[in-house]
Amino acid sequence: MDRFMRIAGVVIIIFVAAPLVVVVPMSFSDANSLQFPPTGYWLGYYRAYFSDMRWLQPTWNSIIIAMATMVLTMLLVVPATFALVRYRFAGKNIADLMMLMPLAVPHIVMAIGYYSFLGNLGFVHTHLGVVVAHTCLSVPIAFLVLSANLKGFDRTLERAAQSLGASPIRTFRHVTLPILRPGIIISALFAFIQSFDETVLAIFISGRDAETLPRRMFDSIRQEADPVIAVISTLLFVVVLVALLTPFAWNALQERRRAALARR
Repeated sequence: MDRFMRIAGVVIIIFVAAPLVVVVPMSFSDANSLQFPPTGYWLGYYRAYFSDMRWLQPTWNSIIIAMATMVLTMLLVVPATFALVRYRFAGKNIADLMMLMPLAVPHIVMAIGYYSFLGNLGFVHTHLGVVVAHTCLSVPIAFLVLSANLKGFDRTLERAAQSLGASPIRTFRHVTLPILRPGIIISALFAFIQSFDETVLAIFISGRDAETLPRRMFDSIRQEADPVIAVISTLLFVVVLVALLTPFAWNALQERRRAALARR
């Protein structure tokens, strides 16, 4: 059984890593379109990405929109999660269902609805319109992550702090928030990634001024298959890899420092 699980794990890793074996070499290709294996290698498409505002502007738009979506999502999710997890009130089950509804509705259906609704408000083809639409998709994911953390929270810690004279605000700042901080950070990251990676709503709602990177990549692959797409995919993979390895590197560095201090 253990051997089967190891083999299955290796197969899954190969399946997940296979696209990278194709995409990364293509980012260094000198071909005029996406081609694998490459006929030659150069850095021309990397220079093209970092010097072409047609790619840099959508990248910057995606970062701004994802950051704004993350902030707005957390401002909505944190109080909503506390209310839905800790309190009982009329309509609680309906509120829970509405929080998770965007996960059950196809994005294309939501995109049509948001396009009509935001169009009446004059938010179509604006950064604000994309942020509002992306927030609606990010809320259920952030809510699920944070509610799971809050349900496992030991409220006796809060009661102990309040019995010692701490006000509700000080209790939240010094007891509740530090314990829930990992869950809040993970929820915020999921909201950021959901917004940065979203394509369908961006196609409907973002215009030329608010064009996001996924929409730009979709238009490019549909029209000309620009090899710069492989460059962007490789850069995104590197960013994710660095983000995953940084905590391990930091912990290893801290362990070495502790070991060095112990030897002294």
